[in-house]
Amino acid sequence: MPLSRQQKASEILHKNIRCHKSVFPLCDVFLINSHGNPNEMLDLICSVQFIEMAQRYQDKVALVTGGSKGIGKGIVTVFVQHGAKVCFCARDEDVGKKLEKELNEKYPGSSFFVKCDVAKEEDIIFILGIQKVVNSTVAKFGEIDCLVNNAGRHPPDQKIDDISAAELRSLYDTNVVSYFLFAKYALPSLRKTKGNIINLSSLVGSMGQPNAVPYVSTKGAIIAMTKAMAIDEAVNGVRVNCISPGNVWTPMWSKLANEAIDTNKATIDGAEAQLMGRYGSMEESGNLALYIAAEATFTTGVDFLLTGGAELSYGRKTRVQAQMPSTL
Repeated sequence: MPLSRQQKASEILHKNIRCHKSVFPLCDVFLINSHGNPNEMLDLICSVQFIEMAQRYQDKVALVTGGSKGIGKGIVTVFVQHGAKVCFCARDEDVGKKLEKELNEKYPGSSFFVKCDVAKEEDIIFILGIQKVVNSTVAKFGEIDCLVNNAGRHPPDQKIDDISAAELRSLYDTNVVSYFLFAKYALPSLRKTKGNIINLSSLVGSMGQPNAVPYVSTKGAIIAMTKAMAIDEAVNGVRVNCISPGNVWTPMWSKLANEAIDTNKATIDGAEAQLMGRYGSMEESGNLALYIAAEATFTTGVDFLLTGGAELSYGRKTRVQAQMPSTL
């Protein structure tokens, strides 16, 4: 039995372009502008112009580190939603393979997962002793258009007196050295495609955070490295930018809140730190990364703040007893 116009429209939405309201809000426009008429709805959906608009990074190749959860997952998801071919790596193979399957079944782009511990140089080059992260991406997709350095960790609160040099070096391996190495190995391909690098830092890299000297220093290093790399790679046509999130609700943030003395207070305080009174989302993180990769083509060496205004205005910041001003 031939499909009705309405059934055909539904098939195009869900199978061909796999449009989803969270990805492309104009799905609602179909219903409004067509007044529910299946013929008019199909004409709108079949528009080539619509299909092109729906996929803002179609057939581009991205490599995302730490892409199985948190902000990295948000970036991988949005890129695949918009037609990109994404290789992402992380330590947890079960979680990574599950995400790969979900994305490939649901969205128009494609993804594949590679197990990797970014704290070890040999694991960045050799995955499970066989695959190489960068080279396997190029072998599978032919090139790299965008590298997103995202893998990182945030230790529990610690005073400097209790932090060893070994702990500091370990954190730098994960949060900074891995960024350097992935950029080093991906740049030969990125120079050919005139691609771009997006490094994930943090708002605290420029404004500080209590009881987090190692973490804050790694994030400041990422911002500085981004600017230096942008200068060097401009001659090769490679853009290098940075995203510094404020409080984005991720498994890492949830873990930090659960480790606090008062989890509920820590969670509320985190939301109230933003002028907008809420946490950012993983999807919003992905949307900003997509904009930088796909549209911010005259932008390099910039630290994009994804903070809900957390850095603005005065606050109660004193760490000592406040003093009244002296009489003039």
